[in-house]
Amino acid sequence: MKRIYKISALLILIITLFPVIRLTAGNEDRSGQAGASELLINPWARSSGWGGANSAAVRGVESMYMNIAGTAFTKKTELIFVRTSWLKGSGVNINNFGLSQKVGETGVLSFSVTSMTFGEIQRTTVDLPEDGQNTFSPNLMNIGISYAKAFSNSIYGGVTFRIISESISDATAQGIALDAGIQYVTGEKENIKFGIALKNVGPRMKFKGDGLSFRGFIPGNVNQFTVEQRSAEFELPSLINIGAAYDFHINNKNRLTAAGNFTSNSFTKDQYILGLEYGFMSYLMLRVGYSYEKGIAYKSTKGTTKSSERTSGFTGPSAGFTVEIPLNKEKESSFGLDYSYRASNPFQGTHSIGVRINL
Repeated sequence: MKRIYKISALLILIITLFPVIRLTAGNEDRSGQAGASELLINPWARSSGWGGANSAAVRGVESMYMNIAGTAFTKKTELIFVRTSWLKGSGVNINNFGLSQKVGETGVLSFSVTSMTFGEIQRTTVDLPEDGQNTFSPNLMNIGISYAKAFSNSIYGGVTFRIISESISDATAQGIALDAGIQYVTGEKENIKFGIALKNVGPRMKFKGDGLSFRGFIPGNVNQFTVEQRSAEFELPSLINIGAAYDFHINNKNRLTAAGNFTSNSFTKDQYILGLEYGFMSYLMLRVGYSYEKGIAYKSTKGTTKSSERTSGFTGPSAGFTVEIPLNKEKESSFGLDYSYRASNPFQGTHSIGVRINL
């Protein structure tokens, strides 16, 4: 009876979100119409190692990107810091910090800060098009606060409230977004996992600031006035993640997990992601993944040339590893090193390296 109740609850959630899934189905004709596209970047090293295929099996602080329900598995306290060289050679870097803390018997509070920097950019104006004396630094930042809960031994859910900030020297935009997700775990060894998550839902954003104003004359007046231009509003890049995973327990020390994820994007192409993770106890994990979207593969044309309709900098493959070092077996504390690589063309791929502390 309990299992029937759990499965029914999961089906009700999927049916409830199905209209949203249809409304947010990928539409490549709308590409470029949304803003805050940094919300589509996975800043974590573990989950990005297999392309984000593990939305049903992600655990801990990293769940704040793929599926917030996974933070409910936090045992005590978890801290992560990740540094990402985004499309190496472009000069873009991402710093990411996350903290997850268990509260009560079944609840978990989490907090994350993601900052994307672009280095120093030379400031130019119409009057001084070659001015090399002044520079400015654009910055994209979002702060997430979440709460997740274990509703039973099989059903886990959570929500995230996210504050978004984008700024250059003389214009800024702020907004808010909401994420929600649920995970269902079943099987004799809890080795079958399903998950669904809704991300980046919120009101439209718009830029404001001195960069959108200028000094000019109004007909009939001899004095100059400050004229402010109105910027167009833009929507957030909302999406749905639907995933599944299965753990193959080879023996007591070796595990192989196969995972898949479907991402339905509102403003870009839909993605199909497959990944594998091998784990030796809790000390070593190796990952590979492949993310497919329409036009990403090369097609043969006349002669020996090949063409691609790819609209993403990424070419699909990804890989990564984790080394976990126990600090105190009684308290189950540990220190981990994570690394991931995502292939791209152009540039030299995206590299993420992070450290994780479980207390």
